[in-house]
Amino acid sequence: MSTTHRWLSIFEGCLLVALGVHLLNASGLLISGTAGMGMILTRLTDLSFGQLFFLLNLPFYVLAARTLGLAFTLRTFCSISLLSVMSELMHRFIHIEIDPLMAAILGGMLVGFGLIILFRHNASLGGLNILAVYLERRFSIHAGKTTLVGDCCVLICALVFFELSQVAYSLVAFLLLSSVVGRYHRPPVWAIVKPVS
Repeated sequence: MSTTHRWLSIFEGCLLVALGVHLLNASGLLISGTAGMGMILTRLTDLSFGQLFFLLNLPFYVLAARTLGLAFTLRTFCSISLLSVMSELMHRFIHIEIDPLMAAILGGMLVGFGLIILFRHNASLGGLNILAVYLERRFSIHAGKTTLVGDCCVLICALVFFELSQVAYSLVAFLLLSSVVGRYHRPPVWAIVKPVS
């Protein structure tokens, strides 16, 4: 695989995720992982989603570098930075109104397919995704299962700050994301990664 092909694919994956997140944000819905936490925190701070998403992922680079390698960490850092910038641009220049159910369906599926592209090119969007890739490599736990657990945690937090209907629609997005990742993501046969002592 050429370097150009890899980075173009990472760009495309980030674009799909950014569009999915934008659709969900437009309807006041959530998605999983650090992105979901970023959406929740936009209600508690003056920072934008893109800014929060970038900041929330900073601690996870240490785990990525120690367990998944510097190349993976670099691609992940670039992916997170790309998504943060794309989210800022879409928030500023693309204004849409969309039915919450349609936003949940399209948003969940777009984020899911975007993540698959990133996983297949040995990158992630940090946070829970770093943990998901690490657990898949180290213990053969499918990434979809890890993201599902993360979804549940975000939903519990969302119950405090969002209306029940928003949480219900967000659950649709979560389930579709996990379904897409679970059905289409085919983890390669990696050698077990030994923790760095």
